[in-house]
Amino acid sequence: MPIAVYVLGLSVFSLGTSEFMLSGLLQPLARDMGVSIPQAGLLVSAFAIGMVVGAPLLAAATLRLPRRTTLVALLAAFGLGQVAGALAPNYAVLFASRVVSALACAGFWAVGAAVAVSLVPVTARARAMAVMIGGLSIANIAGVPAGALLGQHAGWRAAFWAVAALAAVGLVGVLALVPRTEVPTGSDRPRLRAELAIYRDRQVWLALIGTALNAAAVFCFFSYLAPLLTDVAGLSESWVPSVLALFGVGALIGTTVGGRTADAHLFGTMYVGISAAAVVLATLALTAQHAVAVVLLSLLLGVAAFGTAPALNARMFNVAGAAPTLAGATTTSAFNIGNTLGPWLGGLVIGAGWGYRAVAWTGAVLAVGALATTVAAARLHRRTEASRVITRSVPAAPTAARPDGDTGGETGPGTGTGTAPGRDATAAAPSAKATGNTGAASDPGDAGSTGGTGIPGTAEAPTVACGVSTEAGHA
Repeated sequence: MPIAVYVLGLSVFSLGTSEFMLSGLLQPLARDMGVSIPQAGLLVSAFAIGMVVGAPLLAAATLRLPRRTTLVALLAAFGLGQVAGALAPNYAVLFASRVVSALACAGFWAVGAAVAVSLVPVTARARAMAVMIGGLSIANIAGVPAGALLGQHAGWRAAFWAVAALAAVGLVGVLALVPRTEVPTGSDRPRLRAELAIYRDRQVWLALIGTALNAAAVFCFFSYLAPLLTDVAGLSESWVPSVLALFGVGALIGTTVGGRTADAHLFGTMYVGISAAAVVLATLALTAQHAVAVVLLSLLLGVAAFGTAPALNARMFNVAGAAPTLAGATTTSAFNIGNTLGPWLGGLVIGAGWGYRAVAWTGAVLAVGALATTVAAARLHRRTEASRVITRSVPAAPTAARPDGDTGGETGPGTGTGTAPGRDATAAAPSAKATGNTGAASDPGDAGSTGGTGIPGTAEAPTVACGVSTEAGHA
């Protein structure tokens, strides 16, 4: 794995720490700013909404900028947002700093993901994304608890200064180790209209919905894990940080395993992970009163939930590979839609008086929805690949031979339909060239086949004109 991918993962560690650390800083922050806990909690929602909106907007705005330059600018903006938050004299300025940080974070995720997958072969995409997501997992294990601890002993502003320092380290790493790239010019330059065309593909929408539902299922429960531990399982508040860290350990394990399996068995990884998350959430609802069960199941939920993350990311890049920057932005938005939707639904369930167990049941239902969406995507994928194989193998209708025995067209080896100079020929080769790769994978979600996106290293779909199938790149 190129070292540049690990540098991107380190940067994501600082982004993830900033995104989630407020959960451990709400009380001292609210006291210092003179606001209520719910008002302080809006800072979390502001960050999530900024991620949803910022990812596609910044991806579109920076489409024709060099990617390394864009990453540096976004990391700098994120770091300045943290500094502004640390120096904020009032709640309004702090709120604005969170929005700025979220926009920069969203843009970095979108562009960084596109850079990460561009640095590795198509068969290593999921592993590259696992490194980036691993930065987020480590943020949950170490960054968030460390931020809470720092906030308790040195004040909440110290946590913001620490994240700003991490962002500076990431910025230096990007400048030193991420290769410089130039934006293509001429006919190859990125065009927003062409990239937006990915949203006409049903597979893109299925990938987006599946990602959002999976994230909603997990964070619907995770957002209310602390009160479930104390009010239902009967644990003391001192146990909460340890259980949250245990969830983070599970997330790191899941990300590592999922990154290794998804490249070979993309849909299989999603099936196993999402199904396991649904089972774990249902089991949590049934055993919530047993502290030992809740603690162990929290670990397993982290494994199951984050085990699918590399596959979900790689799937979006496969179906939207013609627009890699918007693919990264769409995945970022989808995850954060789920991160916003899940806690909101959980709050509705609790507000209705159904208790914290019902939150786990709600998460299980959302996971089942994510699984159903994945099944639909797999079936559509198989039908699409089958139609491409049929198109490749159907021979063109032969034309009548001329009296001299010449059919009027020359077909060299592998040329499809070549026409000799001076001949009025319309005859086609009996079939397209056999390349040994029809574009269909043994696993319906094999990352090695993107369904004809035009990405180097993937199986190209044949072009079809007048019923004749020809291989791309031949006359």
